[in-house]
Amino acid sequence: MGLKMSESAKPYFAMVCLQFGYAGMNLVTKVVLDRGMSHYVLVAYRNAFATAAIAPFALLSERKVRPKMTFPVFMQIFVLALLGPLIDQNLYYAGLKLTSPVFAGAVTNIVPALTFIITMIFRMEKVEIRKVRFQAKVVGTLVIVVGALLMILFKTPLISFLRSHFIGGDASSLAGEDYLKATAFLLIASFSWASFFVLQAATLKRYSSHLSLSTMVCFMGTLQSTALTFVMEPNLYAWNVGFDMNLLASVYAGIMSSSIAYYVQGMMTKQKSVVFVTAFNPLVVIIGSIIGFLILGQSLYLGGVLGMAILMVGVCAVLWGKEGDIEENNEETFIEVVKCCSNCENKNHSKMPRIDEEVDVEMQSVGQVKVVVGL
Repeated sequence: MGLKMSESAKPYFAMVCLQFGYAGMNLVTKVVLDRGMSHYVLVAYRNAFATAAIAPFALLSERKVRPKMTFPVFMQIFVLALLGPLIDQNLYYAGLKLTSPVFAGAVTNIVPALTFIITMIFRMEKVEIRKVRFQAKVVGTLVIVVGALLMILFKTPLISFLRSHFIGGDASSLAGEDYLKATAFLLIASFSWASFFVLQAATLKRYSSHLSLSTMVCFMGTLQSTALTFVMEPNLYAWNVGFDMNLLASVYAGIMSSSIAYYVQGMMTKQKSVVFVTAFNPLVVIIGSIIGFLILGQSLYLGGVLGMAILMVGVCAVLWGKEGDIEENNEETFIEVVKCCSNCENKNHSKMPRIDEEVDVEMQSVGQVKVVVGL
């Protein structure tokens, strides 16, 4: 029983640990971006280190089970690299540079809602309005959005900016414009990230080797982000990285937030679902806020604490609803297996009497032969 409980808890433990990794990446990345490192260069280095870290494991562990590469799968990998490494990471870093890790994490909390909507559109999630589990997922998703909005709007310069433009006043500031621009960047990044999850789940059905898939996505992302960097940053001096914080941020983001993250997310997507994986995203802003308060001495406001509490309620509701779906699918699979086995047994039983009859005839004939010999 203890082993069974530990096995069932592994997906939750893995996803929570992954959110700690994302929270640490936000803090380290914010430091190097504020020091002047180009986010285009950071994305290129990040995916290069991610490829170098995960490629050996993919080559060794999946060399005998790797599926054949086809053109449709290659195009899906190309689009995955566009959605994840190129669009999402660049726009997320652009928004992070203009704001803060907590704000960036709060805006991207919309990812579970976007993922849930996209999966319903493509019929990857069952729409069963009358079931309590489905209602819990819908309500939990809405609660996550409310908590994210509360954390976004409370105690940020965006409030002053909106008041000055729509209510009137002199509170307009450059910071408010930066927050508004960053919000647009982060929303586009969130949509791209949600689309990445959905397409990753679809690709894994065709190409089941998730280590190899993660490696190729990181490698393709390296090529695409390098090409974009040469266009956006023509000065080669921007590529200079020494043994400093810039190198640490690139290596950490590449190994932790790309190679390991893609592998874990792909594995959990196969075991659970896309909605299950994205439901843990709001934990990033909660972990980031706690780290900022305990280590960096940042202030915690009532609205932020209330938003974090609402986020946790929403996450728990979505996970409860999704776990019910998984149990229901397992039950349906078990019932199908039982029916299949029972049908096989019935077919065997219908044939067995004939076999028994033939055996009886043979035994009778053998008995007759024995009688003759006795006589």
